[in-house]
Amino acid sequence: MTPYVVDTNVAIVANGGETTHADLACQLSCIEKLESVVEKNTIAIDSKHLILEEYQRNLSTSGQPGPGDKFLKHILVSLHQDANVMTVSVTPYGDEQRGFEELPPNSLDPSDRKFLAVAVVAKAVILNATDSDWNEQKSLMDGLGVKVEQLCPQYARRRN
Repeated sequence: MTPYVVDTNVAIVANGGETTHADLACQLSCIEKLESVVEKNTIAIDSKHLILEEYQRNLSTSGQPGPGDKFLKHILVSLHQDANVMTVSVTPYGDEQRGFEELPPNSLDPSDRKFLAVAVVAKAVILNATDSDWNEQKSLMDGLGVKVEQLCPQYARRRN
């Protein structure tokens, strides 16, 4: 089973988040991948719950849940069961150029470093929908042996 680290933007786009500017095809791609990951794969998060906290700031477990919200709920329910959610230890590092001991000096957006550190430790694939940083930092990903699956490649490039 392939472990996946899911960038928060995937769940936000799956919910149809207005701030993403993603089209319906992108939204459907995110919904389908989240459902597939929940059903057939392992979701990797950090044991300090840095990723989980970001999910909780951007998604909801109350009201009428969207597909991204259902993904969060699945993690919360499965976290303490022997299910398809894996937690790995990562070590925050005070150096502004690294962010985590598991990473070399880098210029990745600091808010994305937790996803990368978890992917390195879990040997996981990162899922991305609309964040251009993953493409811009391709050499860093390649050097760390981390694959990024672009669900909406048309949005994963920086806009001028």
